[in-house]
This record gives sequence, structure tokens and C-alpha cells, in this order.
Amino acid sequence: MDVSDFDYELPEELIAQTPLKDRAASRLMVLNPNKDRIAHHHFSEIIDYLNPGDCLVLNDTKVLPARLIGHKEETNAKIELLLLKQTEGDTWECLAKPAKRVHQGAHIQFGDGRLSAECIEELDEGRRLMAFHYTGIFYEVLEELGKMPLPPYIKEQLDDPDLYQTVYAKHRGSAAAPTAGLHFTKELLAEIEKKGVHLVFITLHVGLGTFRPVKVDKIEEHTMHSEFYQMSAQAADTLTKARAEGKRIIACGTTVIRTLETICAKFDGHFQEASGWTTIFIYPGFKYRGIDAMITNFHLPKSTLIMLVSAFAGRDFILKAYRTAVAERYRFFSFGDAMFIEEGIHK
Repeated sequence: MDVSDFDYELPEELIAQTPLKDRAASRLMVLNPNKDRIAHHHFSEIIDYLNPGDCLVLNDTKVLPARLIGHKEETNAKIELLLLKQTEGDTWECLAKPAKRVHQGAHIQFGDGRLSAECIEELDEGRRLMAFHYTGIFYEVLEELGKMPLPPYIKEQLDDPDLYQTVYAKHRGSAAAPTAGLHFTKELLAEIEKKGVHLVFITLHVGLGTFRPVKVDKIEEHTMHSEFYQMSAQAADTLTKARAEGKRIIACGTTVIRTLETICAKFDGHFQEASGWTTIFIYPGFKYRGIDAMITNFHLPKSTLIMLVSAFAGRDFILKAYRTAVAERYRFFSFGDAMFIEEGIHK
């Protein structure tokens, strides 16, 4: 299957640069692939599509201020590091820019000297293993010196970094936000829970695997990088009970989908307490086992995320929905509008 099969035309002005003041005021496209139906709503109306007993599964990862800008000790060259994932102790896998200036043994200084990093291994695609040295508590130093790692298509800086966090963010470790969840307010979640919908929290720390571009022509040749996930026994039990009662499991975002499908693949279609690293790559032909419906944003052309959504609702139907979104002037990507896909194709 060709990567070009997942391309579409997007006017640059439709890429949302800032979030709405009212998160739930964004637009919501409601899709049913089996009925070939596309409807237009506002995100606050998502509650009308959730039924008592359903499970709404949310990713409670918290974005780190993972973008560090410093200088190389040896040459004073400007170096930028993006923390992707913690591998062991104070060693992190990072994306270095420019990577050609960061070789094994290089030392990078940040801020007032309380934080430095040494390159201990050169990896592919601009990645480096960096050992960090610091005074005090690492995360406190990072909060002071690091910047929020906004996607490159967002040109404006945020006045409030919390706008790039979900209101339920809890476990820090992500290099990017699970953006489908940015639409929820605490008030909307309280209303949803009051209706009898179960809020289920899992964790997947978003790393390079989610947002890395596909650089091959055939999608089958693309390799995903690993990302850490975790599901508690309580979450697994709630999902198992809902499924036994014939209720729906509704995933908020592609990170939730990848976590649930990873666990179902591991435990023969069942939910169990689990943690580990996933490299799952979902594209058309994939058989979903963990979800019944999904909430998601509008994704980049030719990305693994639009492939994942196409596997659920059908490529032709999804591209039709994207063309409709462009015609209707929806806002795209991280700070953009959302879609709710009521059921998978032929379900």
C-alpha cells in the first residue's frame, strides 16, 4: 500500500495555530462509515453520543517541557534537544538538532550550568542517547529551563503552556500531547460521568513513534519507534465488565487506541493489567479488537495517524470526510477540531 494513498490537499490557513479559549467550543464532525453519514456539531455535544455504561478511555500522560536549547561546550554551537523517552536513570533518548554536530562524547550546557548532557551513543534519524547531569531535582530544573515541545507546524508561542496539556494530565513523560483530549473541560467530563459513562484512564507517553513522518513509499516498510504504555488492573476490570455487558469502549485519541490494541493483541482480545513498550503500527487491513468508537483530531497527510483512522473507518470514507472538513473550513491538527467515529467499518 502506497503512502501517497493517504494524501490530501490542505490549505495552510486551516492549520490551527492557537487553541480556543473554550476547549469544548471546537467543532465536531460525527462520522458513520457504514451509513456513509457525515454530520456537523460542536464538541460539547459529544455527550449526546455517549450512553450510560459506556467507557470513555483517556490518556493521562503529561507533556514534559522537553525542548532544551543549549550550546556545545567544545565549539559553543547552538544545540537543541527534544527529550523523547527516559531509558535508564538520567539517560534519555533525544532528538538532536543539528544532529551532525552531536557526536559521542559531546557535552551540551543549558541555562546557568545547572544542567548539562553528554552524548553516550549515536542513534539513527538524528536520535542520541544523552546522559544528563544536574544540580537539584531533574524535573524542577527541566520545568525552569525547558520549553513546551509544540509541533513544527505551530508557529506561535503559547502564553500559557498548560493549554498544551489535557485537563486530566497526570503522569509526566510525553514529548507531545494526546491532542484529541485537549477538547475536554473538567465541567464536560463531570457531565459525562454524571450521565453514567465510565471514565477510564490509561497512560501512553507520546514519543517519536507517534509523530515521526513516514519516509518510505510502501507503508508496510515503515517501522514505528517504541513508546511506553501502562494500564492498571482497575482500568482493565472496568473495560472487561463493560464489554461483558455489551457496552461500548470509546477511545479518545490514537494513543489510547494503540495502547488498547497492543494489550488486546498481547492477551488474545482481553484487557489485563499491563505495562511495557509498544511499536504497534495500525493501517488498513488491521482488525480492531479493543474499541467500538473513537474520538480523534484531523491528522497530517500521509501520517501513521490518518492510516490508523482509515483502518477503522475505511480509507475512501476518511478521505471524503477530510475533503468535507476542508470545504467546511474546519481547523486542523493539534489545536484544531475533532471527529467522532461512531463505529468501525462493517461492525
